[in-house]
Amino acid sequence: MPFNLDAGLKDKGVLLTGGAGGIGREIALAFDAAGARVAVVDLSQEAVDATVAEMTKGRHLRIAHDLRPVAGHSALVEQVADQLGGIDVLVQTAAVLRRRPSVFDVTEDDWDFQHDINLKASFFLAQAVAKKMREQGRGGRIINFTSQGWQSGGFGGSVAYAATKGGIVSMTRGLARSLAKDRITVNAVSPGAADTAMMRSGMDDAALAATIAQIPLGYMAQPSELAGAVLFLASDHAGYITGATINVSGGWLMY
Repeated sequence: MPFNLDAGLKDKGVLLTGGAGGIGREIALAFDAAGARVAVVDLSQEAVDATVAEMTKGRHLRIAHDLRPVAGHSALVEQVADQLGGIDVLVQTAAVLRRRPSVFDVTEDDWDFQHDINLKASFFLAQAVAKKMREQGRGGRIINFTSQGWQSGGFGGSVAYAATKGGIVSMTRGLARSLAKDRITVNAVSPGAADTAMMRSGMDDAALAATIAQIPLGYMAQPSELAGAVLFLASDHAGYITGATINVSGGWLMY
């Protein structure tokens, strides 16, 4: 089979959730540079507009959308597929974190809020996109975002968040096995400490310094350093990879 050294991303339709966030924005810019067409989805229209304003290479969509109501996923998928000429790639970076001092401070609302967005919405959006990909008949790529917490179990009150991210890894493997016959690969990216507002939330300078001290490379990743793993998994270069979790943690985790 001929191999496309340009990675085969030009003119591909990409649905990107959390596309105006710290990591999502960099992924949007990277897909733009690769010539893909991107539907940037996030809660804030202003933030989405600001992200797309930086994208200069292709035709992109600006969509403000709340992913929690699962009933709205099909309409979102149809809108994106219609306007981009199909969906070839789904990247799910949308997530929330409520960091509590200890496990005893986690409330039922904290649990439900994080699971509804991080895990439930991710599964049902992947389901809706996979249906569209099967209908299109040309395969596709689904790329989920987990966290180092899926392996460490999280720390203190972030256990509820880590549980969602462990679910993402299990979901990724199950979907990969289920969708392989349709030539849809499903993989996950697992960041360590990335320098984002979410990472810094609820942490003082001492806590951040202690985290960085555990990282062999000695610094928190810039959000742009996560984009390369995503583009690789979306590209022709990763056509035979499915069910994998790519560890991008600066050596913080090694497995």
